[in-house]
Amino acid sequence: MAALLAASSLRVDVGGWPAIDGLSFATTGDHVLVLGAARALFEAAAGLRAPGRGEVLVDGSSPTVAVREGRMACAPRDPPMPRSWTHLQYVTWSARLAGHPRGTARAMALEALERLNLASMAKAKLLSATTAAKRGVVLAAAIATGAPVLFVEDPLTGLVPDAARAFARVVARAIGDRRTVLFAGRLPLESPLALGADEAVVVDGALVEAQGPPAEIAAAATTLSLQVHGDVAVFARAVEAAGGRATVTEGAPSPVHVRVELGPLAARDLVRIAAETNAVVLELRPLARAFA
Repeated sequence: MAALLAASSLRVDVGGWPAIDGLSFATTGDHVLVLGAARALFEAAAGLRAPGRGEVLVDGSSPTVAVREGRMACAPRDPPMPRSWTHLQYVTWSARLAGHPRGTARAMALEALERLNLASMAKAKLLSATTAAKRGVVLAAAIATGAPVLFVEDPLTGLVPDAARAFARVVARAIGDRRTVLFAGRLPLESPLALGADEAVVVDGALVEAQGPPAEIAAAATTLSLQVHGDVAVFARAVEAAGGRATVTEGAPSPVHVRVELGPLAARDLVRIAAETNAVVLELRPLARAFA
């Protein structure tokens, strides 16, 4: 089976500047979190923005082909919505765009709204909907297409903690039977959306900082991501000699990305080793931050 989401030497420009440049990875799970990536990655993966270079594939096809063939649907965060429409009108419209006959589209829309606990508000206008309700409607619209793959953009951003927890439970239940990629800046490990994921990809610009089961990544509190300028090879050897483990991104321009498993070291030791090896640590972050 093809990777649910794969990128190869991907560059995506926003406003004439690269938001992503040189990103490569391939997922292996069916319920995937992509954390920390620029919004441009979601837009490229959903077929909403064309890559400037390289490619992004959804289940082995370009995003536009996957959408056209009804194999993928996306739920962007807070898209423009016709405020005078009802919840049911919006979701039915999405099902109709996917090619379903009127009666079938309405039935699929009602079922999708039921999944999001919005069936009782089917005839309510979007004008009066809360942020969480509107995001639920957008997700219901994606579900109502019948696509077996869903790409969902950060549905919890900006919600107060109690509302975010409640909505996360609803979303996790609604998408549990579909192959999914959920894009977010960060996510609590105890969130139902994280608990239901079998893989997480932590992205920083064009770098994949970590990839694997969410719990394993979150447990990596002693693994740090660094941006280092100077003689990185000498710095990495010194870290290894002191008992740590350093992985340098090959061929990366300066500053170079280095992943360090601390072992017996502390973060302050890395700064000391950098000074001793004429290197400069420009940025230092724990990988576990994605699940903060």
